[in-house]
Amino acid sequence: MKQTKGLEGDKKSIIKFEFNPKDGIDNPALSLAEDMDGEGVGEPRFYLLNKGSTETFGFCLHEELGCQGHIIRQVELGGLAQRRGLQDGDRLLQVNGKFVDHMDHRRVVQKIKASGNQVLLAVLDGDSYETAKALGRDLSQMLPADIRPRLCHITQDKSGFGFSVSAPEGMKGTFQLSVRQDGPAERAGVPPGSWLLELNGVSVRSYSHAQLTRKLKQSGSKVTLLVASSAVEEFYRLRGLRVTAALADTSWLPFKVRELHMVKGPAGYGFLLKEDDCISGAIGQFLWDVDAGLPAEQAGMKEGDRLLAVNGESIEGLDHHQTVLRIRARDDQVTLLVIDPAGDEFYQSIGLSPLLFFEDSDPASDSCMPSLPSPPGSPGLCHVEVGPKGPGSWLMAAANSIEITQNLRQEEHRRLHQAF
Repeated sequence: MKQTKGLEGDKKSIIKFEFNPKDGIDNPALSLAEDMDGEGVGEPRFYLLNKGSTETFGFCLHEELGCQGHIIRQVELGGLAQRRGLQDGDRLLQVNGKFVDHMDHRRVVQKIKASGNQVLLAVLDGDSYETAKALGRDLSQMLPADIRPRLCHITQDKSGFGFSVSAPEGMKGTFQLSVRQDGPAERAGVPPGSWLLELNGVSVRSYSHAQLTRKLKQSGSKVTLLVASSAVEEFYRLRGLRVTAALADTSWLPFKVRELHMVKGPAGYGFLLKEDDCISGAIGQFLWDVDAGLPAEQAGMKEGDRLLAVNGESIEGLDHHQTVLRIRARDDQVTLLVIDPAGDEFYQSIGLSPLLFFEDSDPASDSCMPSLPSPPGSPGLCHVEVGPKGPGSWLMAAANSIEITQNLRQEEHRRLHQAF
């Protein structure tokens, strides 16, 4: 992820989603209905954006003074977002099936960034959004109640996984699950009659029944399933969209991102930050030497936790020194997002960032992104007045100008550590 310097004063601070025009032009605008209703409010439109690992999405996401909502701006001419149908002024309502209109802007941006190379967006045109707000309509009620598949992690007991699979004879990739009452699958959240989409992070679309059975036997005592109800499967199928784990409800998973808020004591926070290899082979920042009785332990930090974000900003792509500076940016307090080794291993095994599902791990905090005041001279939100030529500055969720581009580190692995 490419990081650039924060912008001070009343200058722009923009999160930019760019793209490479080589991407396809299939799956244009997907809407529930094209007509306006009697109150002049249109219907939400759905877009699935897919990009290459070195490409970006082709739009900016703004939070603007005097305007409500997360606003789609600077849709690049001829780009991925435009070809799919996104328009300047659209308001973002959902990211990967999660309602975001009420969320802190930084959290919405983080959710898009964590989604990787594919993201499903639901938007409403600007005029309809303003009309709906003026009428006091609940925008969440304009969207389907539940369009998210479910990610379930099952641990086998003496009787097995607690589900059986049926498939039409001679047809590949179509598997329906029967779930035993009070068995491991039911306890893991697998709905009866649901359709199997992925097994251990791999699509089953090309599997025969025999191949699926063999893969299940090779899974050992634990298995991860991506499943969807008939209604969810139909929603995506009718719109020509592929369901993936990035869209999933993970509330049934035992692996949770934890938020730790700490106020520094006389002896510091009481932990050691160490750079080391992740299971995937990438470099990560890990938390060790947690001192008993000091703020880190009191906040719930555990030995071996991996650090994911500091003060609401992902540290993906940052080196050890940059991460240390983030932690020190506020003299006496810090908020960290962390995950334990088992959860870290799980999310790396399915190739997804745990930050993508942070809201699922703490539903009550959807609109509670850490927003502690920034010290003088540090990057932060800029509140400005709108002049006759429009906004003098955009209120942006992240202080830095960020392109969604994966930056692979070229330097040799170092073993760095810093006490706090």
